[in-house]
Amino acid sequence: MTWFSMKVSGNALRPGNIISHQNRIWAVVNTQHTQPGKGGAYMCVVLRDVRDGTKKDERFRAAEDVERLFIDESEYNFLYQDGTHYTFMNPETYDQITLDPALFSVSADFLQPGMMVKVGFYDSEPLFVTLPAQVVLEVEEADPVVKGQTAASSYKPARLTNGLRVMVPPYIEVGVQIVVNTEDSSYVERYKEGDKLRF
Repeated sequence: MTWFSMKVSGNALRPGNIISHQNRIWAVVNTQHTQPGKGGAYMCVVLRDVRDGTKKDERFRAAEDVERLFIDESEYNFLYQDGTHYTFMNPETYDQITLDPALFSVSADFLQPGMMVKVGFYDSEPLFVTLPAQVVLEVEEADPVVKGQTAASSYKPARLTNGLRVMVPPYIEVGVQIVVNTEDSSYVERYKEGDKLRF
């Protein structure tokens, strides 16, 4: 796997960037440019350690150099789960890797057989696994539809085939397929054949 790094100014950081800071490798989760009344501007940055998932708030001044890492991402196919670990295969080389769910961008509960994910490597070490932003799941359990209720009515709880619980509109019934945001487990819409999902 190839990778390289370069120095960038603190105010150039953006969500999704990978940086080396204090001898650890971090993913930039969120950034906010701040201009105080006195002193120079700085960037408030929320960082997540790509190895253990811990988060840290940091401030970088515009004049401060930060080492940004540029990492190759490869697509892998999810094969199976073995205990607490998950095995993936590179569809081009057929190489298999087994990864800990701590590297996943969202809950491993969203993994489905054959699902394509993106794995980022640094110096041959897998750093993170990016799952699709949206998945299609079937409603396994939900309160029955009440006549007269509309989409404007309050949402109701439902359990999906992967075991997760989400809030859905009152007209969603058992057996219906829905689109779910993996980041916050929120309902997006009823799935229709041919709908394009976000990765």
